[in-house]
Amino acid sequence: MKILMVITSHDQLGNTGRKTGFWLEELAAPYYVFKDSGAEITLASPKGGRPPLDPKSNEPEFRTDLTLRFEADAAAEAQLDKTVRLDSVKQEDFDTLFYPGGHGPMWDLAEDKDSVKLIESFLAAGKTIAVVCHSTGALRHVKTPDGKPLVEGKEVTGFTNGEEDDVGLTNVVPFLVEDEMLKLGAVFSKTANWGVHVVSAGQLITGQNPHSSGPAAQTLLAALAKKAESAA
Repeated sequence: MKILMVITSHDQLGNTGRKTGFWLEELAAPYYVFKDSGAEITLASPKGGRPPLDPKSNEPEFRTDLTLRFEADAAAEAQLDKTVRLDSVKQEDFDTLFYPGGHGPMWDLAEDKDSVKLIESFLAAGKTIAVVCHSTGALRHVKTPDGKPLVEGKEVTGFTNGEEDDVGLTNVVPFLVEDEMLKLGAVFSKTANWGVHVVSAGQLITGQNPHSSGPAAQTLLAALAKKAESAA
């Protein structure tokens, strides 16, 4: 099993002067779901090289056993140091695609043409993919083969307006994930702020927030296993 994980390269939190990037739990939790299942993982980002970590995601209250495992894992850290450039990856080389979140994707991945094309190519090839938290925003320009918004009429989740309000960034982010999905005609599904919530809609699996990233990765692996069984 070959899995491509796409991470943000964006490190500025709007015009606040603060740093952002990817959220550590949303990389570490899925990474080990995949790694412990024996999958081969490739990390990519728009700029390549080491992507920026949201410093907040490594504060004591947000550390987990898996974030600590990642930091102590020399092989994982070496991979993170050398992410491949997003414009160099092809869906033909992978079985599936996973987008960890953090606030960074709202600025780069949401608007990145290579990212849009990549997601569209996985879906066109009949592959199942997963995005979590703010990376649901990376679906905003993704279209179906007949030119409609991918999420139109689909049940999806992502970082909610309530969660954005909780972290005080409602007026900092370029758009709100929940509002944007509703605007595009999605059926937005959510649970209580910070609760674990994963939604499957055909080839698309979405997770609500950082705590949903590991469960979304497990849901993705289960969907791939089921598909392999039915193809066998």
